[in-house]
Amino acid sequence: MMQYLKEITEEIADLIKSRKIVIIGIDGLGGAGKSTISEKLKEELDSRGIGTVLLHIDDFITPRSVRYNSAYPDWQCYYDLQWRFDYFKEVVSRLRSCTEQSTDIELYDKDNDSYYTETVSAGGKSAVIVEGIFLQRKEYRGLFDYTVYIDIPEEIRLNRVLKRDTYIGNEQEITDKYNNRYFPAERRYFEEYQPQRTADRVIGE
Repeated sequence: MMQYLKEITEEIADLIKSRKIVIIGIDGLGGAGKSTISEKLKEELDSRGIGTVLLHIDDFITPRSVRYNSAYPDWQCYYDLQWRFDYFKEVVSRLRSCTEQSTDIELYDKDNDSYYTETVSAGGKSAVIVEGIFLQRKEYRGLFDYTVYIDIPEEIRLNRVLKRDTYIGNEQEITDKYNNRYFPAERRYFEEYQPQRTADRVIGE
């Protein structure tokens, strides 16, 4: 996966030459390695003197009472009710236009099921990296200047999250949650949007 990092960095650096701020989406399904790639990309861009802001789509989720609405199937809650789509787009729009000044954004505090404020700045020649799931769906259309899709088979991703997501419970509880909530929504996204076909760059294992 990391062999593509230099090429992606070069392509983003070329984009930045013609505009002040570039919005980058690191898309992929659960356990694909989005956070790892995003952190490495940030390091590469920083090393070239390109300022970066790294956002995680899971910092923009809705309160628990919204995203776990018992009136809908669990997978549909995850697919349709999990994120604050409009607010996230507003934040990206502000970052794209704030050439020098900072802006305050609300981020989700999972421990308290509430929000806190953080100040970020995308002044000068900058890249805003967004890592998260479902980034190529219609709600985000036109938001990103460059999109990477990390294409990893479901079986490999499940093995990863069984080791990672121990906060959910034991292996059976993790498997059950993915089978009931996450995987059906991910399959819906893959079937509806074919993200591996529309991304600027697709990378795998």
